[in-house]
Amino acid sequence: ILFFSVFNRKTGEPPLINGWIPYLGKALIFRKDAFKFLLDQQKKLGDIFTVHIAGRYITFIMDPFQYVYVIRNSKQLEFHEFADKMASKTFDYPALSKGKFPDLKENLHRIYQYLQGKPLDIISDHMMKNLQDIFEWKCSQATDWETEKMYKFCCSVMFEASFVTLYGRVPAADGHKVISEIRDKFIKFDASFPYLAANIPIELLGATKKVRKELIHHFLLQNMTKWLGGSKVVQARQDIFEKYELLGDYDKAAHHFAFLWASVGNTIPATFWAMYYLLRHPEALAAVRDEIDHLLQSTGQKRGPVDNIHLTREQLDNLVYLESALNESLRMCSSSMNIRISQEDFVLKLEGNQEVVLRKGDWIALYPQILHMDPEVYEDPEEYKFDRYIENGKKKTTFYKGGRKLKYFLMPFGSGISMCPGRFLAMNEMKMFLFLLLARFDVELVENKAVRLDNSRMGLGILLPDVDIAFRYKLRS
Repeated sequence: ILFFSVFNRKTGEPPLINGWIPYLGKALIFRKDAFKFLLDQQKKLGDIFTVHIAGRYITFIMDPFQYVYVIRNSKQLEFHEFADKMASKTFDYPALSKGKFPDLKENLHRIYQYLQGKPLDIISDHMMKNLQDIFEWKCSQATDWETEKMYKFCCSVMFEASFVTLYGRVPAADGHKVISEIRDKFIKFDASFPYLAANIPIELLGATKKVRKELIHHFLLQNMTKWLGGSKVVQARQDIFEKYELLGDYDKAAHHFAFLWASVGNTIPATFWAMYYLLRHPEALAAVRDEIDHLLQSTGQKRGPVDNIHLTREQLDNLVYLESALNESLRMCSSSMNIRISQEDFVLKLEGNQEVVLRKGDWIALYPQILHMDPEVYEDPEEYKFDRYIENGKKKTTFYKGGRKLKYFLMPFGSGISMCPGRFLAMNEMKMFLFLLLARFDVELVENKAVRLDNSRMGLGILLPDVDIAFRYKLRS
């Protein structure tokens, strides 16, 4: 039985969908398919409604023209405390907001300047070099067609390149092997991530607790000091942690592990989808490869396995087909819920004299996947169109709904204060991976099966594929 409860609602509060199971409310149906559930409620109740999900009251704002009013109200609608609580539980370090670590949150936030501007160019150059080393190592093994599973391939290349770029090289005789062991543990932990994010005790998740502890141990200071050539961003984080005596060695290591997860947890599946859609669409593959070849020719660079390719940020930015294809796959596979928590009883004023009465502790949520799949904004949203973000050979940044221009039309990295600080690096990494792959290899799918989105991470970022798929690659002649 579904019933819409108006129990104890104040004037101006949105309609409440309570569900009939105490505490759980609508958690099960939401978890099964949040996208369909929210669209159904929007049809019945309009653009603003509250859903009871596992003890929380979450008010969804469905109209993208209202997003700006939520995003700009960052004083009353806070995000960091919620993120801090979730991350500290998931990655096993003490919450930053407890007052034991004055200014730690602000100090860590300041470090994100190393992922923008000139420092971004430096870290991107290192990533490009590390990607080339890994591809070269793969080349040395691929004299003829090599067949691999695509997700596994993306995971192995992106994980190692990101790890070495951020934390430095492992000086062991076989550094590849050491990093692949860390990667295998990471994949096991990552499989439990949605459950940890949903507040399920780690003790109920099999070997996850043991695996997490082993992963954190890799980041203890005595291990990290052996790694060579780490990044400024990680060094700056280390320097800050050293100033806090109450932060134990294990806690510092847990912070480093959390940073690794933040760096690759979403870029790996996003890279997979970008590659998968390109290989599924020959015309997209041809257009992107043509753009890549043209850039290499115009800059006099060779694409052989031992030739070092260098790309400036400007050159990367000018690859409009590559960026459009990547944005299109992000539109189709991202499912992040942008959450804010009301810090007080207050009235949120929206466009058109609308008001939403909120209680202290209420959650407000934007769910951009609804926008990304809106046929009014994106014609045939279920279809992959690699050039959707190009107009007259230039980047297209104007999208409309109901004849009105949208301020927000693509939101894979969150919004406002909760926007991913590493988004510029993430985009560069994915572009460089695709650039090198298509410049150096012939690639094609071996299996002709459709890969679908696995919805178990709905609301948490980039969705994973429900199955892996075989592809093959060999050096381009």
